[in-house]
Amino acid sequence: MPKVTRDQVAALAGTSTAVVSYVINNGPRPVAPATRERVQAAIEQLGYRPDSMAQAMARRRTDLLGMVLPDARQPFFAELAHAVERVAFERGKLVLIGNSDYVGAREEHYTHAFLGMRVAGLILISQHGAQRVAAAFGQDDGTRVALLHRRPDDPANAAVVTDDVGGARLAVRHLLDHGHRAVACLGRSAASLAPGDPVVDRVEGWALAMAEAGLPTGGLLVEAPFDRFRSFDLALGLLGSADRPSAVFCTTDDQAMGVLRAARELGLRVPQDLAVAGFDDISEAAFCDPPLTTVSSDIDAMARAAVAMVLDEPAPEAGPDGLLRRFPATLVVRRSCGCDPAVDPPTARR
Repeated sequence: MPKVTRDQVAALAGTSTAVVSYVINNGPRPVAPATRERVQAAIEQLGYRPDSMAQAMARRRTDLLGMVLPDARQPFFAELAHAVERVAFERGKLVLIGNSDYVGAREEHYTHAFLGMRVAGLILISQHGAQRVAAAFGQDDGTRVALLHRRPDDPANAAVVTDDVGGARLAVRHLLDHGHRAVACLGRSAASLAPGDPVVDRVEGWALAMAEAGLPTGGLLVEAPFDRFRSFDLALGLLGSADRPSAVFCTTDDQAMGVLRAARELGLRVPQDLAVAGFDDISEAAFCDPPLTTVSSDIDAMARAAVAMVLDEPAPEAGPDGLLRRFPATLVVRRSCGCDPAVDPPTARR
């Protein structure tokens, strides 16, 4: 079936193609109500479908949001991306997603590509220096950029984060309240990660809770990957040693999944022989065996805030923390820490 053209709409409505464009794009010039009705009737009669790319070129902005994240295979990032997509759909936008695989060059590639496509906004879960590239390029192009999940280097950059320090502190205090004194932390040292990385803040929260309890942390910070598969291999060695810790705080739930599997392989009972707590409250956390005590943040609210930062007018105003919005963290108590099963709610994020 041949494609209906704008010329055909104009001929049927008895007007020019320019007027048809003004009706479709709602401007830039006003159209008389009677003429607008004739054009809309012609569009409906002919079944004309405007070229969305041409419309985007006309207004110099598409209906796309760009989102760059480290690895969509990791459950937390998958849930975060899904939350952003739901909010974007409500706003009439589509989301383009690029996976950086924790590689700076790939992150910058997607950043440049999305901004070059004139996305309506860019949401960046940055692991390297692409936030500076995005900020500079975005300002020149008029595209707003918001960081998600990680604090910015520059307070002038808009960002949405969780209270990672406070959340980790809650989890570790809870393990200490169960009587544990050697609480290991699966994380990364500040020297091995870029400033603002949430894992750095979570390790800081662990160290604060230990210091407040008057307990040493020497030898208890374990440099660990963030995924369950490599964390499983690492945990086999950690838990199989003679001086294994009695409790482990994991800076991601994915790490905690690997620790739980390693404990089972070694014949250790959780929580009787080993207490485990995680961070992120991914959907699987409520359904693993035993259900995982973890730290939760309001992912839906964070996604909504990030989308609003890049789309809403006027631009967000700086507050005491610049353009940073920090959402509170909540401890979700389940059985892996040693609490009574009666307090374990079998719920998951939907």
